[in-house]
Amino acid sequence: MLVVTAFPMLRAIYLSTFDYALTAPDDRNFVGLGNYLTALTDPLFWQTTGVTVLYMVVTVAVELVIGFIFAMVMHRVIFARGVIRTSILVPYGIITVVSGFAWQFAFSFQNGFINGWLPFVGDEFNWFGDTTPAVIAIMVSEIWKTTPFMSLLLLAGLAQVSEDMIEAAKVDGATWTQRLTKVILPNMRAAIMVAVLFRALDAYRIFDNIFVMTAGAQRTESISFLTYRQTIEQFQLGLGSALSVLLFLSVLLVAFLIVKLFRVDLAQARQES
Repeated sequence: MLVVTAFPMLRAIYLSTFDYALTAPDDRNFVGLGNYLTALTDPLFWQTTGVTVLYMVVTVAVELVIGFIFAMVMHRVIFARGVIRTSILVPYGIITVVSGFAWQFAFSFQNGFINGWLPFVGDEFNWFGDTTPAVIAIMVSEIWKTTPFMSLLLLAGLAQVSEDMIEAAKVDGATWTQRLTKVILPNMRAAIMVAVLFRALDAYRIFDNIFVMTAGAQRTESISFLTYRQTIEQFQLGLGSALSVLLFLSVLLVAFLIVKLFRVDLAQARQES
């Protein structure tokens, strides 16, 4: 773990303090926090941060709802349980690059089938011709690919909800909605927190779908893609390392906020009980 995690991280922090480009390897100048200042004062950084947060919030929210429905189906189904669970989990087993190419083809206005399914957009509508539809296309591909992972984590949470509690609520005359909001969801808070945390951190680092579907065009790039472009395409190791450190710190902030949010909810739940 020290070799594959700690050393590259410390190396990135070290390189982020230099004005260092591979095109001039001998011309390395110490700039301290200069690269961080450059990144934080660049409107492009904040634009990509906004897009990244949008990816994370929308995809995780949609996946949480659909994933919970899938989890309920997998938990309650009696016949062909193995077939149904396997079918739901198939998209998660597909490599992200492969699914990205598949969805890029699906949204193509030349030979894709999405426009045919949505007649109100028109056969010639170009999903990758503007920012909003391109972002939507990327979100759809991400939701399709990772919702099974969310449903798998929520299924584990459903398995821990006591059937006796649900039956007792039925005896007391609670409706399905009341059983869901008063019994099932409160007892799944830990599982929901883990599912949201894992997916939020993964969604915040989205890269593959963007790389395959738009290559960052139409202002669809995320912080991870911006880091890749500066480091790999522009050979700016110093600035790219600074961006990677900022990405790491922002991921920590997202994790802290999510855990803090669910801790507040859990505390309120204990007081109500």
